[in-house]
Amino acid sequence: MRLANTYISGVGAFLPRTVVSVEKAVAKGWYPAEEAELHNLAGAVVAGDVPAPEMALHAARSAIKRSGRAPGDLDLLLYASTWHQGPDGWPPHSYLQRHLVGGDVLATEIRQGCNGMFIGLELAAGHLDAAPGRQAALLVAADNYGTPLMDRWRMGPGYVGGDAASALVLTRETGFARLTSVCTTTVTEAEELHRGSEPLFPPGVTLGRKMSFAARNEQFRQQVMSKGEATAALFKIQRALMEVVERALDESGIQAGDLTRVAFMNYSEEIVEQRCMAMLDLPMSRSTWDYGRTIGHCGASDQVLSLDHLLMTGRLGPGDHMLMLGTGPGVTVSSAVIKIIDKPQWA
Repeated sequence: MRLANTYISGVGAFLPRTVVSVEKAVAKGWYPAEEAELHNLAGAVVAGDVPAPEMALHAARSAIKRSGRAPGDLDLLLYASTWHQGPDGWPPHSYLQRHLVGGDVLATEIRQGCNGMFIGLELAAGHLDAAPGRQAALLVAADNYGTPLMDRWRMGPGYVGGDAASALVLTRETGFARLTSVCTTTVTEAEELHRGSEPLFPPGVTLGRKMSFAARNEQFRQQVMSKGEATAALFKIQRALMEVVERALDESGIQAGDLTRVAFMNYSEEIVEQRCMAMLDLPMSRSTWDYGRTIGHCGASDQVLSLDHLLMTGRLGPGDHMLMLGTGPGVTVSSAVIKIIDKPQWA
């Protein structure tokens, strides 16, 4: 999706102060020592009993303040999440409507897993472009994995779960960065990768069953599909990653070598290198892995947290291009390209 006159005017992040190191997790028996040695992760941010919607509110307030806009300027609120947000049946975006943006803003939740922010970018860009007079959209993502049915240290292969929230303000008027392209595709053959052999009904959470993508991935390889079929499906995911990146770069009028930074998901060193940076023929020094390894995989927030970090540390400046890349259950594969226009005053 090639975009014109679509800008980012504000970015917000909320990271808990508590960081649990991998060394501590291994000593406590939470994280296998062999996993720590293999994946070279450093730790995870842990929010304790801070609710995800409260973290989202902090990140959203920061993004709106930095954008120089008022909450009343917003025309859309999209809330992305990957884990339970509060009482079942209750929409978390209503919390932000009550405490920040008001009830006149069209708001909804996006349940697209770790790709929620990419889907939000496409929907928000289309919404702002659909009618004259629309000014800005607020995109938020938040998750707290510290619940009885989730083990952050064994969540999935090659990553540990971190608690955080992120937000950005998308506008039709000039901001500090321009969103030049967003692309998404779905590898339907791999739909069972994140489902495994679990029955569709009753939902596991209603039975008190713990959620583990690591276990489901293993079921997919060993029980759901033959080895050949599973390998073919996983290969198609990697090919889809290449295709969405090539499309996003082409729509942005640049090549991989023009990228200053690449934000993949906060996975292990070997996964980021093999699935992302080697595909682009770029060194790991242009990735955001060195930052992501310190906070854990924070659901749909990884790429926006990296953007905030790069801006705040001066590692992105005017003229630079950043590629954001991610995958989510389904299996969806998404990419986006951002061009920095000006150094934001708050950076």
